[in-house]
Amino acid sequence: MFKKTSVRKNVYYDSVTLMSLTSKILDQDGVDEAVISMATEMNKELLRSVGLSSEESDKASAGDLILAVSAKDEKSLEETLVLIDELLSPKNRKQKKGEAKLPESITEASEIMEDANVAIISVPGAYAAREAREALNKGLHVMIFSDNISIEEEKSLKELGKEKGLLVMGPDCGTASINGTGLCFANDVRRGNIGIVAASGTGLQEVMVQIHHLGGGVSHGIGTGGRDLREEIGGIMMLEGIRALAEDEGTEVIVLVSKPPAKAIAEKILSAVEKVEKPVVICFLDGEEPEGHLDRVRFVSGLYEAAEAAVSVLSGDSSRSKTQLEGFDPKPYKAKLNEEQKNIRALYCGGTLCAETLSILREKLGSVKSNVGKKPGEKLVSGESHTGHVLLDLGEDEYTNGKPHPMIEPSLRNEHILREAADKSVGVILLDYELGYGSHDEAPEVSLKAIGRARKAAADEGRELIFVGYILGTELDKQDYKLQRRLLKEEGILVFDSNKEAALAASMIIG
Repeated sequence: MFKKTSVRKNVYYDSVTLMSLTSKILDQDGVDEAVISMATEMNKELLRSVGLSSEESDKASAGDLILAVSAKDEKSLEETLVLIDELLSPKNRKQKKGEAKLPESITEASEIMEDANVAIISVPGAYAAREAREALNKGLHVMIFSDNISIEEEKSLKELGKEKGLLVMGPDCGTASINGTGLCFANDVRRGNIGIVAASGTGLQEVMVQIHHLGGGVSHGIGTGGRDLREEIGGIMMLEGIRALAEDEGTEVIVLVSKPPAKAIAEKILSAVEKVEKPVVICFLDGEEPEGHLDRVRFVSGLYEAAEAAVSVLSGDSSRSKTQLEGFDPKPYKAKLNEEQKNIRALYCGGTLCAETLSILREKLGSVKSNVGKKPGEKLVSGESHTGHVLLDLGEDEYTNGKPHPMIEPSLRNEHILREAADKSVGVILLDYELGYGSHDEAPEVSLKAIGRARKAAADEGRELIFVGYILGTELDKQDYKLQRRLLKEEGILVFDSNKEAALAASMIIG
């Protein structure tokens, strides 16, 4: 093995750029491992764990950039280092003579871009709150992609935003769409008059794309960050989002999406929406519908139902959808499984999609375990062996520390596909694929080689595996939604039109 680790002092790149760059480097032939990141303590520990640390990297500070690569041979290593230089210094970023330099702070950026009204913060968590506060004081709405911000800082920032009439989306907010412009991970959907406030990234994406597929359109998609509905925060941005959409002339229906909030916060939100004159659809996954709410406030159990309810309010068509899988016959797929193959393994990139599937499979199959489980007995502890029905959110910190998110680098899921496929008790493997801005250009294609290897290994042991997939996207997304669906279907993968349908189909095959 050939390896090299170097440090560039006082050179900063945001985490999104570095995750995308790492993804491209790991795709190169001959590359075994790559860590391209800022020199935070967590990233330096990762370097040590993969054998790429050095005396120089150990002494680096959080404002330094670490470049570490191991390769099968010297030629691959040298070619990769050259590629990194090219990707970090593309020609279109070089400053031309007489050209104004790129801004190096929120203050500089706001002076250059006088019409800007949103700042996206993607810096190490230790600095994110400071940058967000500066943006708010400059009169900018804020989307904080960064995580590792204390809950006290989050509350303080959101109180400041509320005071100034500005949105504070995040921290750890990965998706938003404002006036039709997708921010970070977002899909290209039809503009319309349905506004969404969501405390979950892929939950917001799923509702947006299902509204699009049902013929509706989206005015705004506001993310709050996953902790907003905790009692310590008080739902500040969910409430501010409701207020903003209630006042927005282009929004006629409001949709709220979240995992169940604390009871006191749920009551606060219900009190707020009952003062709104527009219809409101509320989807609190695994939550309970309160009694005595107004008719114009509708509670639904799932993400598809949220989109369907919002579209039906506008169209006046209350007929039910096809998401109960009428016409789908599981018998031919059941017949391919032997008596031992009784379990589902779901490998998700989207955390909220995983949570929704957990809710569906619990009802259909009983005992299910997941690293996003909250109910007694459902929580899968890190390192625990996988037995029975198991759902994994591979975007959780335990899988992404120092690595790109699987939506950016889907090949990271391949090892999990092979591992779960080797379990003789597994009959169905359930996969999600997210298209849109920020996501990998060919996510479904990346998994096909691993799926082929998994099937061959199972066939050598006299087993068949059923792969069930869902592609979260629209025909407007850059990745060619129809092509990606066709590629999966041509490989014999069952592809469904919503996360709910995929989960139901998997349960019908196993159940």
